[in-house]
Amino acid sequence: MRVRLMPPASPMLPGAYDFARAAWFKGLTATGSLIGEIEVIEPAPANSGLSVLQRSLAGHVRANVDGGAGTIAAAFASGDRGAISQADEEALRDAGLTHLLAISGLHVSAVIAGAYLVVLKLLALFPALALRVRLPVLAAAAGAFAGISYTLLTGAQVPTVRACVAAMLVLGALALGRDALSLRMVAAAAIVVMLLWPESVIGPSFQMSFSAVLAIVALHSSRPVKAFLAPREEKWWHRLGRNTAMLFLTGLVIEIALMPIVMFHFHRAGLYGALANVIAIPLVTFIAMPLIALGLALDLFGLVAPVWWLVELSLEGLLGLAHFTSAQPGAVKLMPQMSGLTIALFVAGGLWLALWSGRARLLALAPIGLATFLLIATPIPDVLIGREGRHVGITVTQPDGSRSLLSLRDSRSSYSRDNLLELASVTSDPIPLSEWPGAQCSTEFCLIDIKRGDRDWTLLLARNRNLIEERALAAACDRADIVVADRFLPRSCQPRWLRADRRFLSKSGGLALDLEAETIASVASRQGDHGWWKGWD
Repeated sequence: MRVRLMPPASPMLPGAYDFARAAWFKGLTATGSLIGEIEVIEPAPANSGLSVLQRSLAGHVRANVDGGAGTIAAAFASGDRGAISQADEEALRDAGLTHLLAISGLHVSAVIAGAYLVVLKLLALFPALALRVRLPVLAAAAGAFAGISYTLLTGAQVPTVRACVAAMLVLGALALGRDALSLRMVAAAAIVVMLLWPESVIGPSFQMSFSAVLAIVALHSSRPVKAFLAPREEKWWHRLGRNTAMLFLTGLVIEIALMPIVMFHFHRAGLYGALANVIAIPLVTFIAMPLIALGLALDLFGLVAPVWWLVELSLEGLLGLAHFTSAQPGAVKLMPQMSGLTIALFVAGGLWLALWSGRARLLALAPIGLATFLLIATPIPDVLIGREGRHVGITVTQPDGSRSLLSLRDSRSSYSRDNLLELASVTSDPIPLSEWPGAQCSTEFCLIDIKRGDRDWTLLLARNRNLIEERALAAACDRADIVVADRFLPRSCQPRWLRADRRFLSKSGGLALDLEAETIASVASRQGDHGWWKGWD
């Protein structure tokens, strides 16, 4: 048995996921791959505590609910997402429903609200107790116990802790008779999370969680919404209509608030997410999760729980909605990596819009409008070069006007392929460079000419590490503008604009080239002097 250890990988391209930074804060110093059979030298100690309960609970739920619905139900009950199929996860992502899988505000709120209401209604059945004790205090204590237990059971991830802290503040406000939804509550929860995990501030989980909560609180605290939701004498279907309209508006506002952050981190946005969430959120909150809780409660008493069939039916509906939405034309919009200025303008405008009041809050439209213009004007990279020089993508325009990506290597790695496609804003499968009519490929190199701006660019790309006679290589480099290789090139290789070989890329990391503007964006330029960045070589 052989083990190969490597430092945690830096981003493959500028704007890609930074696993090295995440590993740094998790205390991981290396990743490894195993060759050969595993030999057990000493059995691991038996697990105990919450991890055993979590796995047991997930297995129990999957045993009662079949198929993809069972894996989703297990994720809601225990936070275990490992069994969800890739097809279901991609459909939920493209439909804007991935947040339902991350145990956060929606799930914690449902658990706490359910416990609060059940205890409150049960205790109200005893007049002697109701006349002597403030029932909201006891109900809040029960809700807090349920929320903390659920947070610990599902792994206590940052979004879950954030939601639990916010929910504790809401319960405290309810017990004291104060306004439960306030910006002070959001600020207090953010301070707690930043004290515990300060590095989470730059991650998508923290930003998306607090953006969504801030949008909800700001929307429901506004005068027009308060007037729209104010109690009045009306028929029940009128009240249901107002609440349904408010639910749709809330989903739409959340989608708008999250879209810049999603595009900054993941370079994609689900265009139909608001519509899908209007159906999915009530389905999960008011049907699926209460049914899962009821099924588990009945199982404790050894009762046959027909509710598991209803759980399966509701979550099959959720997956059906995700697959239908993601399959629609234009369901996903890919965008190139936006600049730091663009996302800063979006954040500044969003905060002004949420924190200010009156007509002055409309001033936020200025930075948001400017950020939107900058986002639309963001150029798509012409050439993408992976951190090792092995994976190269070139964006080209087809005769019908559609954009495609030429790939130097037909990689089996979905990670490399997805990174190239996302940062090139291309949804179709990459085309092997050797099959492109304008490319000339041998076993060692590929040569291609592309026109950008007012000039033609000649690219010479190495396909392997085979040794080439130096004079022939130097002559080829002289005729090229850009040379890319995943090995060291001799100094005699001097292209006209850029030589991205192993020596250069070990210091720069992955590259994104804008040939018309003649600019180079590198991973190293975004890293700074931090412990998790030492290059990849």
